Amino acid sequence: MPKIQAATVAEHRAAQRRAILDAARELLAEGGAQPPGLAAVAERTGLARPSVYRYFTSREDLLEAVIADSFPRWSAHVGAEMDKAAGPGARVLAYVDANLHLVAAGEHAVVRGLAAALPGERLAESSRELHEQLRVPLTEALSRHGAPDPDGLSDLVHAVVLAASRMIEDGTPEAHARDLTHQLLAPYLTGP
Repeated sequence: MPKIQAATVAEHRAAQRRAILDAARELLAEGGAQPPGLAAVAERTGLARPSVYRYFTSREDLLEAVIADSFPRWSAHVGAEMDKAAGPGARVLAYVDANLHLVAAGEHAVVRGLAAALPGERLAESSRELHEQLRVPLTEALSRHGAPDPDGLSDLVHAVVLAASRMIEDGTPEAHARDLTHQLLAPYLTGP
């Protein structure tokens, strides 16, 4: 029996599972021709392939776990950054900045990798759930800012984030993309 690397078996299993999920995320972000299989994930973590099967029964099982792990982390990061901002206009800009930072950090590449590896309703449903989770605090901030149509305006802010995200993925530095979004949105959000 292999030696555990934690104080308890439960902690060891949690650490192994985390290592497997992180390895799968890294491989997805790197974007190979084929979605990562359990053998590639095992190699990346330094575990034997049968050890990975103790945690995930198939590639699809692993990728669904990556979805379940990634999307709440994205939402939590954006929410935490918005919570640091003072005032509704600053909260909207924090929403933009947090999303762009995650794109620059490679998180969107993970989502693209998941889309390529696991097309279909499960990913689409998870993506809808993430966008709805993100939309709530954004719409609330826009409403508090005084927007007459906060739902419509949140759609437009999201479109700006998507456009800036594409710029980052095409090589524009994060700071420049962020500055451009601020040039566009700050006059409305900070007032005259």
